[in-house]
Amino acid sequence: MKKIDPSTLDLKDKVVTINRVTKVVKGGRTMRFAALVVVGDGDGHVGCGMGKAAEIPEAIRKGKEDAMKNIIKVERNEADSLFHGITGSYGSANVLLMPAPEGTGIIAGGPARAVLELAGIRNIRTKSLGSNNKRNVVSATIEGLSRATTPEAVAKLRGITVEELLG
Repeated sequence: MKKIDPSTLDLKDKVVTINRVTKVVKGGRTMRFAALVVVGDGDGHVGCGMGKAAEIPEAIRKGKEDAMKNIIKVERNEADSLFHGITGSYGSANVLLMPAPEGTGIIAGGPARAVLELAGIRNIRTKSLGSNNKRNVVSATIEGLSRATTPEAVAKLRGITVEELLG
C-alpha cells in the first residue's frame, strides 16, 4: 500500500473522545488527557490517531499529528457508498459495513459515524458488534474501509473482465 502525503490534502479533524487519566503519586494526583482524533478530507482519505498530554488542546494536536501518519485511501462508488459489504475488526470490536443506495444517509453509531463522514461516504449502513470501546470501534471501521476494493481491482486479480465478474 502506497503512503499518502497529508500535506497535499485539505484535512478536517473531529475529536471522537477525550479521556481524563489520573495517576496517583506521593504528592497527590496528576491529571493527564488522552484524545482520540479522526482526520479526513471528505473525499476518500481518512485516518485516526491518539494523543496524550497534560492539557486537552495539546492532546488534540498530538492526536491530529498521529492521525496524519495513518491516512488510508477508501474506494467509493458513484453513490458515495462501498462496492461490497465488509466486516472490519480490531481487538474485540467488529464493525459491519454494508453498502446502501443513494438517499440512505449514514446509519452508524458515534465513533464509526465520525470516520465515515470524514472519509466522504454518504450512504452506508453499519452495525457495531462486540466491544464498544471507542478507540477499537474507530480502528475496526478504518481497517474495514482499507480492505474495500473496486470491481475493476477484483477482476484484474482474477484475470477476467469486469463484465465476466458482474455476470
